[in-house]
Amino acid sequence: MTAGGTNPFRLDGRVALVTGASRGLGNSIARALATAGADVVLHASQQEPRAAADIIAADTGVRTACVVADLASDSAPEHLTSSALSAFGRIDILVNNAGIIRRADAVDHSDEDWNTVIAVNLTSVFRLSRAIGRSMLERGSGKIINVASLLSFQGGVRVPAYAAAKGAVAQLTKALANEWAARGVNVNAIAPGYFKTDNTSALVADGRRYADITARIPAGRWGEPDDLGGAAVFLASRASDYVHGHVLVVDGGWMAR
Repeated sequence: MTAGGTNPFRLDGRVALVTGASRGLGNSIARALATAGADVVLHASQQEPRAAADIIAADTGVRTACVVADLASDSAPEHLTSSALSAFGRIDILVNNAGIIRRADAVDHSDEDWNTVIAVNLTSVFRLSRAIGRSMLERGSGKIINVASLLSFQGGVRVPAYAAAKGAVAQLTKALANEWAARGVNVNAIAPGYFKTDNTSALVADGRRYADITARIPAGRWGEPDDLGGAAVFLASRASDYVHGHVLVVDGGWMAR
C-alpha cells in the first residue's frame, strides 16, 4: 500500500491488450490483469477468443473485447491497434505474449519455418510496440511487457529460430527502454521457464526429456500458466514504475542452478 492508501498493484481504469490470449500463458496473463481491475482486449491468431473473454468478464466484472489477427502478416499490428482503440479508446498496457515454435535439427530447419517464427515472435513484437508505443509516448505513460524465454539466455536444442527470436526480444526490450524510459513508458519482459503449454507439449510427451528437465528445476516442478500472472500484474502496475529494461525470469529457479 502507498502512503495515500491506494494499492499500487491495482489496474482499475487501465486497458490492456494481450496477444495470444485465447489459452495458455496469454490467457492466464489476461485473467490476472482483469482480476487486478484492467479492461482487457484478447487477441488470437485464427479464431475469435470470445469464450475466453466471456469467462474473464463474468469472473472479474471488467470489460473485454476480442480481435483476430495473424501476427505473421505485415498488416496485423496496425489492425490490432485500431481494433483495440475502437473497443476502449486507449491502450495502457501491451503484453506481447503470442509466440510459435518449430522444432527441427538446424540442418533441416526450413526457410519457411525460420521466417514464420521470426515474424511472429520478434517482428510483430517490434511492430506492435511501435504502433501502440506512439500513443503511449504522446500521453507520457504506458507499460509494455514482452514475453521472452529461458532461450533468451540459452541456445536450446532443435529450435534455432525460436532461440534467435527470444534472444532478440530481450535485446529489443532493453533498446526500447533506453529510448522510452525518460518519456514515461516502461518496457520490460518476462522470461518464463518450463511451463506446460502447447509450445512445450513435445517435451512433456518425451518421458526422458521431461524427467531430465524436471530434475534440474529447483522448485521440483514445471510451471503452470497461473504462475505467471503475478509477474505480469507487477510489470503492468504502478509498483514497477522505476523498473525499465528488465527481463524478469520466472523459472522455478532454473537459471540459478
